Amino acid sequence: MADFLSTYYLWIKVGHIVSVISWMAGLLYLPRIFVYHAEQIDAGVADTSVFVVMERKLLKFIMNKAMIATWLFGILLIGTPGIIDFGSDIWFYVKLLSVIAMTLYHVWLAKRQKDFELGQNAVSSKTFRLLNEIPAVLMIIIVIMVVVKPF
Repeated sequence: MADFLSTYYLWIKVGHIVSVISWMAGLLYLPRIFVYHAEQIDAGVADTSVFVVMERKLLKFIMNKAMIATWLFGILLIGTPGIIDFGSDIWFYVKLLSVIAMTLYHVWLAKRQKDFELGQNAVSSKTFRLLNEIPAVLMIIIVIMVVVKPF
C-alpha cells in the first residue's frame, strides 16, 4: 500500500485539492441560499419551493460527495510515507481540528436544510450571514497550516 501511495501521491493530492475546492464552494454558497430563503419566508412569500430544491441538490449532489472525497483523499495523503511526522508536525493537528470543525459545520448546514424542507427553519437570515464566515476562516487556517507549516 505504501508503494501505491508514494507512486500516486501527486494524483491523490490533485484529487484532494479538487474535492476541497468543490466542498468549499458549497460551504460558502449554501448559507447564502439560506439567507435568501429565510428573507423570502420573512417577507411572507408563500412558495419558496425553488429554494428547497436548490438547497437539497447542492447538499446531496455536490457538498456531501465533495466532503467524502476530501476525507478519503486526505486519509490517503496522511498514509503516504514521509508526508507527516506525527511526533513533531503540530500544523497537521491544527489542520485536522479545522477540517473536523468544517465537517461539523457541514452537518449543521445539512440539519438546517432539512428544517427548511420541513418548513421549520428557526434561524434568521442575519445569523446565516454571520455564520457564512466560518468556512472562510477555517479555510484560511487550513491553507496556512499546509503551506507555511508554522508549528
